[in-house]
Amino acid sequence: MLILAIDTALEACSAAVLDTAAAGDGFAGDGAAVEIDCERTLIASETLPMKRGHAEALMPLIARVMERAQTNFAALDRIAVTVGPGSFTGLRVGIAAARGLALAAARPAVGITTLAALAAPLAAEGGPDPIVAAIDARHGQVYFQVLGGNGTTLIRPRIGPIEEATRAARFGTPRLIGNAAPLLAAAWPAQAPAPLDIDPRPAPDIAWVAWLGAATRTDQDSARPLYLRPPDARPAAGAALPRR
Repeated sequence: MLILAIDTALEACSAAVLDTAAAGDGFAGDGAAVEIDCERTLIASETLPMKRGHAEALMPLIARVMERAQTNFAALDRIAVTVGPGSFTGLRVGIAAARGLALAAARPAVGITTLAALAAPLAAEGGPDPIVAAIDARHGQVYFQVLGGNGTTLIRPRIGPIEEATRAARFGTPRLIGNAAPLLAAAWPAQAPAPLDIDPRPAPDIAWVAWLGAATRTDQDSARPLYLRPPDARPAAGAALPRR
């Protein structure tokens, strides 16, 4: 399977082409992955760290990746894109590009949550320890998801106060990942064992976005934004134009 993966949800603009035929068996269960060499199966990839400017950077970046992969859109089997939570503007950029390319190439577009993509490399390692993927939602809140060590979901993606996310301590000594990992670690309950690992990465690894895209069902339209809260920007009162 040949997959184009796109991520503009957080602090990076990324694209990759992945060939799952080079990897053999790789996935087991609820998004968990085992014995996958992501670097070996990536034909081409590029990641640009950025907080703004995804709209201008994405399409030229995709063109470079496709050129290095020496393939075309008609050869793809599907397109995977991160759908949130994340930046409202970034999500719209990536999802619009994925859906447009999928429509033009007559291929399915599948959505991958940023939290699942962040957690994927830890779930691939297996083990009994839970995983907390967390993204800073500002104002003392985080987007978070809690998974078992094998990638099964314990708490579905949600937004809540930092203290609510730290209640994941009841599942065991966790591994924390995402740009809010240090926030959770600083607020971790004193009576609970300290987190095993704190990985503050600002965006998912694009290889794992692609791998999760390979494992996602295509019988439903999943390439839609996952908004866990309404946008901060709202129309000013009285600014709406009157209907005619």
